Amino acid sequence: MIIDIIIFTVCLAAMIIASIHDIKTREVPDWLNYSLIFSGFSIRLIYSLITSDWWFLLYGIAGFAALLGIGLIMFYAGQWGGGDSKMIMGLGALLGIDFMHYQTLFAESMLIGFFINMLFIGAAYGLLWSITMAAARWKGFAKEFSSIRKTKKFMLTQRVSWIIILAVLVSLFFLPDQTFRMILITFAFMLLLLLYLWPFVKSVENICMYKMVTPDKLTEGDWIAEDINVAGELICSPKDLGIEKKQITKLIKLAQKGKIQEIRIKEGIPFVPSFLISFVITLIWGNLLVLLI
Repeated sequence: MIIDIIIFTVCLAAMIIASIHDIKTREVPDWLNYSLIFSGFSIRLIYSLITSDWWFLLYGIAGFAALLGIGLIMFYAGQWGGGDSKMIMGLGALLGIDFMHYQTLFAESMLIGFFINMLFIGAAYGLLWSITMAAARWKGFAKEFSSIRKTKKFMLTQRVSWIIILAVLVSLFFLPDQTFRMILITFAFMLLLLLYLWPFVKSVENICMYKMVTPDKLTEGDWIAEDINVAGELICSPKDLGIEKKQITKLIKLAQKGKIQEIRIKEGIPFVPSFLISFVITLIWGNLLVLLI
């Protein structure tokens, strides 16, 4: 349908522009995200007015609501920035969820297929990006990785994990059910993977994701790494979940007075390109989980 072509074209154009911005600046412009949300509702409203098919608009509202919830969860969990979360909301409004045909929703919904694909592709993308950053700063990463593995917390976790893994392996000799044995093997493998993935991710974060910037280089949504106190007043902190414009203005004024110089911020992985890759794959092959099943 022509309306589908319009929607997919808008989605692709927005994600291409956002990916370029995200890679260059680690930010997705608000004007782009709000335009995407506005476009989603506008396109669906105009189509509904022309065809008198009001379900089409309701599907967009449902898609927006669903990804609004997911975006908020990911934002407050510290996995996505505000720009990533807003973009996913706009895509929800554009793609929509055809909840009236719930029997085929999982297999045929473009939005659900995109989201499922994004989970797998996003994880692989994040891991590859982290490996690239670790390789670029190998000496610092290797030292930090070794240091984390020597902490009491990690060593205790390692002992407990290996006891659980060994217990699982021993239990396999006493379990006749093949399916249950496969579940236990998968569990043991995942536990072993997480045991070494955690210090890897933490090392990449500590060595590769922090930098010092002057207040005039800050942008809304930047993650402050440390509490900024001036004359007993807390200006901003990591608990803010992204710095606000009024805080940046105050920091710039303090810098002009010579009271502060640089701010330590945390840079995340630019995740929007993984949205773009997932969307293109969904357009070509659909829901990858359905194909595997």
